[in-house]
Amino acid sequence: MMEVHRLRFKAKNVKFIEPVSYLNMLQLEKNAKAILTDSGGVQKEAYWLRVPCITLRDVTEWGYTTEEGWNIIAGWKTSDILQAVRRILGWKKREPRSPRKRKTENENQKNKSASENIVQILLGYFEK
Repeated sequence: MMEVHRLRFKAKNVKFIEPVSYLNMLQLEKNAKAILTDSGGVQKEAYWLRVPCITLRDVTEWGYTTEEGWNIIAGWKTSDILQAVRRILGWKKREPRSPRKRKTENENQKNKSASENIVQILLGYFEK
């Protein structure tokens, strides 16, 4: 769309590429210095890969990514996004924190296989 509207991007360290496969996207994310995204999935991948992330929305569905210091909610304002980028660029290489232990909705899930959990969820859904 930038080409269609003849918009120019001045930053030399940003590269525009064609869409990539999921595995290639993970490779790009893994090697990024930081990720700016509005995607919930990419936020979580950045967290798993321990790459600092800036979320271009006002909320995240992955609150622990911000609580554990891997994600900054910047919103849509240019000034807020630039401030978040400056913060991340100031970070030194960090060792990942141990992911906090999250409580499961059902303590019995700990001892069930994933397939058993899926069956229980589907049965609960279809019984309604």
